[in-house]
Amino acid sequence: MVIAAAVGMGAWVYSGAGQSAAPESTFVLLDGSKQTTAELKGKVTLVNFWATSCTTCVAEMPEIISTYRKYQAQGFDTLAVAMSYDPPSYVVNFVETRKLPFKVALDNTGTVAKAWGDVQLTPTTYIVNKRGEIVKRYVGAPDFAELHRLIEKLLAEA
Repeated sequence: MVIAAAVGMGAWVYSGAGQSAAPESTFVLLDGSKQTTAELKGKVTLVNFWATSCTTCVAEMPEIISTYRKYQAQGFDTLAVAMSYDPPSYVVNFVETRKLPFKVALDNTGTVAKAWGDVQLTPTTYIVNKRGEIVKRYVGAPDFAELHRLIEKLLAEA
């Protein structure tokens, strides 16, 4: 029963009819630098809340890497936000061993996850358009073919 519920939640996708501005947040990156939500504007950005202990997160990471590499030169960015319960040393080890090519933030206090809709289930992925608006939220691994079509559509917009 629990497995069926988890599978059902993993497949659940939310797409709001109206777009809402991405919440004002400050992301603390692994190198100690900071990035704000305002700095996402001008690019299409995938914001992925994940954890090293989440098997779906680990399994989808190669697809997230390949999506980033495919669209990076066209104005696409990716920001992976590690959940507050994920030990920073595990996150650093994961990033280094998997050679993640995009920015990774630590949400030590859980403030960012709370601001982005009280994210508790991982992976939760948001697609933010060039205007800084959330256009799609996925809970569980996205359908990457559909995700790529959405990214291409958003990159084509002025």
